[in-house]
Amino acid sequence: MKNYTVKTYNSEDFTLWNEFILRANNATFLFHRDFMDYHSDRFLDYSLLVFQGENLVTILPANRVEDMVFSHQGLTYGGFVFESNIKLGQVLSIVKEVLKYLNNYNIKTLKLKRIPSIYTSFFSEEIEYAMFLTEAKLIRRDCLSVLDLTMDYKISKTRRESIHRGKKNELEIREESDFKLFWEEILIPNLDKKHSAKPVHSFQEMELLHQKFPYNIRHFNVYYMGKIVAGTTVFVTDNVAHPQYISGNSQKNGLGSIDYLYHYLITEVFKDKHYFDFGPSHENNGKQINQGILFWKESFGAKTTVQDWYEVETEDYIKLENILI
Repeated sequence: MKNYTVKTYNSEDFTLWNEFILRANNATFLFHRDFMDYHSDRFLDYSLLVFQGENLVTILPANRVEDMVFSHQGLTYGGFVFESNIKLGQVLSIVKEVLKYLNNYNIKTLKLKRIPSIYTSFFSEEIEYAMFLTEAKLIRRDCLSVLDLTMDYKISKTRRESIHRGKKNELEIREESDFKLFWEEILIPNLDKKHSAKPVHSFQEMELLHQKFPYNIRHFNVYYMGKIVAGTTVFVTDNVAHPQYISGNSQKNGLGSIDYLYHYLITEVFKDKHYFDFGPSHENNGKQINQGILFWKESFGAKTTVQDWYEVETEDYIKLENILI
């Protein structure tokens, strides 16, 4: 039986952590410490590293709130990140040791936010089985609308007409590294008006992240007669292009600006990606769907995949003993 050692992350692990991300089978740039640490003032980091002897075999990006540890709340997705040749028996042992470690440090609950399967190099669902064995609670399930770019898909007549309007209006799409204009002219006013909210990232933070990850964070603005009318910031991984922020001004329907932009991204910029992830359309922690937004995404040909959120009691590590017979 293999022995595993668990430790909490500290700054001395920076290089080791990032090197592991490069060879893991279910990691993206969001798990790089340069991305995670930009908002270190907002979260109490409680990320974990798991070693087999001297070899790092698993990491868990995480933060702590009182007696709970979360898959890092500053990230869109998370969970256990494994080396590429991990086996099911190893995963069960690793999860047991992590839960036991947390329990020993008076952490009662681990809340796990899964990485959607479209972001992994190949299917890797060992954690789902571990959650079943520990009798973890499925506390949330988000529906993501995803377009498989390797398959034929059909764009609805309404979308095609809107795309044509964008072309007829001679909209101009520019890829830019200046995020300020979109943030101040389009995104912030829209979020404030519709949701009384602010973007998770400031434009200064996004520009800093773009400098560190220029190939993973790309920004596009749409102009009509020289004035910005829409824009999107896209997070790009090996398999997936995902618009993290998307917004247009009050003319977006008449101009066709958003549809024209998405069509350009799907058919030109990211046509060689496997998936185009439109993201969720849920409200109320996944229990309700915004029908209008879902209809719009599906009218591009998108289909549904899910992202699961689990809650597991750390004392239930004992349920992972004597599984392999």
